Amino acid sequence: MEHLDDQERQEVWDTIKDALFNDYIDQFRAEFLELHPYDQAMIFEGLDVDVRMQIYTYLSPEEVADFMEHIDYEEIEPFFSEMDPRFAAQVFAEMSTDDAVDIFNELDKDKVASFLTIMDKEAAQEIKDLLHYEEKTAGSIMTTEFVIVEAGMSIREAMLHLRKEAPDAETIYYTYVIDEDKRLVGVISLRDLIISEDDWLISDVMNERVVSVSVAEDQEEVARMVRDYDFLALPVVDFQNHLLGIITVDDIMDVMEEEASDDYSKLAGISDVDSPDENAFDSAKKRLPWLVILLFLGSITASLIGRFEETLDKVAILAIFIPLIAGMAGNTGTQALAVAVRGIATGEIDKQGKTKMMLREAGTGLITGISCGVLITIVVYFWQGNFFLGLLVGLSILSTLIVATLAGSLVPLIMHRFNIDPAVASGPFITTINDIISILIYFGMATAFMNLLI
Repeated sequence: MEHLDDQERQEVWDTIKDALFNDYIDQFRAEFLELHPYDQAMIFEGLDVDVRMQIYTYLSPEEVADFMEHIDYEEIEPFFSEMDPRFAAQVFAEMSTDDAVDIFNELDKDKVASFLTIMDKEAAQEIKDLLHYEEKTAGSIMTTEFVIVEAGMSIREAMLHLRKEAPDAETIYYTYVIDEDKRLVGVISLRDLIISEDDWLISDVMNERVVSVSVAEDQEEVARMVRDYDFLALPVVDFQNHLLGIITVDDIMDVMEEEASDDYSKLAGISDVDSPDENAFDSAKKRLPWLVILLFLGSITASLIGRFEETLDKVAILAIFIPLIAGMAGNTGTQALAVAVRGIATGEIDKQGKTKMMLREAGTGLITGISCGVLITIVVYFWQGNFFLGLLVGLSILSTLIVATLAGSLVPLIMHRFNIDPAVASGPFITTINDIISILIYFGMATAFMNLLI
């Protein structure tokens, strides 16, 4: 199956539409099911409700489940609401357990209870087992659809077991090995199973050094482990090392996208990235809390300038350079903030050390401060013909860039130390704080050296 671009998807849809409108069920099924589930989902999302209702009658719950797994969980609720409840319950039962749980977390609790009641008991129980885990933990994103073998099995017995269980498993590239007490004791790859002799024991072939993750581990740390070890799947265990489930790389990709989106929204100073379908009122409601906080912080900057009114009266030209110095402080602080937040998120800071990172950022602030300070001193001197004014602006830039760089990198580290999400130290927050610092430095120096400026 080839990936379709928007134009190709539209051409395919035109063919499918003709089959739908003419009630050519066999032609519709042949054309639609030939597509990759992702392309099916993209076409399905753009349909009117009456056409979607028609599709539900043409496809089985299993076929609907295949493409439903490719629709954004936050936007999927209307589709399940319009389905017949029993049909919707069957779709959930056919989905991967972890995907069904992700969708249930977006639904009203009464709807969840209703679906679980009419769903197949075995499928319902598997979903219930995962629903009680806290969101954004390993337990909430793991699947229970995996293959296990016992250490005492022969390779022949394991292969027969694998063939039987493989159709319902999310992945078979890794087979996990348990002992008599259901504890995780090893892992064996599909490759090793294939090349091993039939009469060898699993315990002789398996790798006993298994990297696993606790069921309560944060999903961001799980994603980091999968990235560092290049795993296709990661086993999830409880405190007694009982194997509870696995997390596959496709789920990790979803986690990485979710975490990146979450960090980006916080860096922008909003609680969540706006949905394209969101109305203006909901978008404003998300953004207002931060803007109100920044409004009051900004008023501190204004009051500081007011305190130096006497200095401004004597040397009015100082007002020209306020936006320049404040802007440089904000830009430098935001750059340092981005480096620090990324380092915390990827674990690079833990590897290289916080002290080393702070020294590097201080050195960066010093070098950029000297460069920009010397340059602006020369520019102001030739522009205004006042060397001491140029020197004041240059020294202010130098001091401001050093302090702003340190603040931009230090604030996220402090927040991380107290288990606060460092992304909360958003760009607008750091920018406003550095505005206050830069004004204090600039006017403090100007007041101290007033005699040289007049």
